[in-house]
Amino acid sequence: MVMKIRKVKSRIKLALSCIIALACVVGIGVSAYEIIRWKIDSERTKIQESEIKVVAKIDEKDDDDKTEVVKQKKPDPKTGPYWDYIKMKLIDVDFDELRKRNPDTVSWISVSGSNINYPVVQSTNNDFYLNHTFDRSYNEAGWVFADFRNRVDGSDKNMIFYAHGRIDGTMFGTLRNVLTNGWLSNQNNFTVRTSNEHENALWQVFSVYHIPTTSDYIQTDFATSDEFETFIKNLINRSAFNFRTNIDGTDHILTLSTCYSETERVVLHAKLIKRSAKE
Repeated sequence: MVMKIRKVKSRIKLALSCIIALACVVGIGVSAYEIIRWKIDSERTKIQESEIKVVAKIDEKDDDDKTEVVKQKKPDPKTGPYWDYIKMKLIDVDFDELRKRNPDTVSWISVSGSNINYPVVQSTNNDFYLNHTFDRSYNEAGWVFADFRNRVDGSDKNMIFYAHGRIDGTMFGTLRNVLTNGWLSNQNNFTVRTSNEHENALWQVFSVYHIPTTSDYIQTDFATSDEFETFIKNLINRSAFNFRTNIDGTDHILTLSTCYSETERVVLHAKLIKRSAKE
């Protein structure tokens, strides 16, 4: 009887060992598949970037009679970086060729001190471009896209752009690391330039933070300027760095949001400081 019990236990141990070994093999196989798929998506994204660089027509424009420096309720100190920022040239993008490749193209974004320099697309929802690239083919790397609720004409108080924080630095991959890679040590980085069909614009960063996933910073409509001012005060209080940017309820802001992990986000906010209407 004792021998039989020992044999049964031995068989059970052997079966468990086989199950564990099989699970390990399956796990390794799945991991290998995910790594290969990630690399394929990454390569396809880089091909898209190269093709876009060939067809994109981007110029820097000097200020002219259409350029408007946005008025501030509280003037910045004359020695502050704001006065250097508003001297920056705007970018002007011709969207004809980009729209031929993807009619969803609505804007272009360039963030100083980062790899972010992309056309921005917009769908009828916030899901499609999470796993489709600029040519609308399936790709887990996704693309930079505007919130579907936004009017991309400069009228919304909070314009929101999303993209994945890719570890290879594509999409918003360099945004996810701005709190740790020295980006905050250089005030020349604190500007964002955009261009769309209606206008070219310059934005000054006023908040950046790392936060558990929440939707309270992606509000697009506000009933009053007081409600909006309360909203932006909350964004400023969250910031991991004091940008000393003057901002109030009359301003317009740009929000960039990216994934840090499955449950965390890195978010950057900037306010409009200069714009130039297009013909």
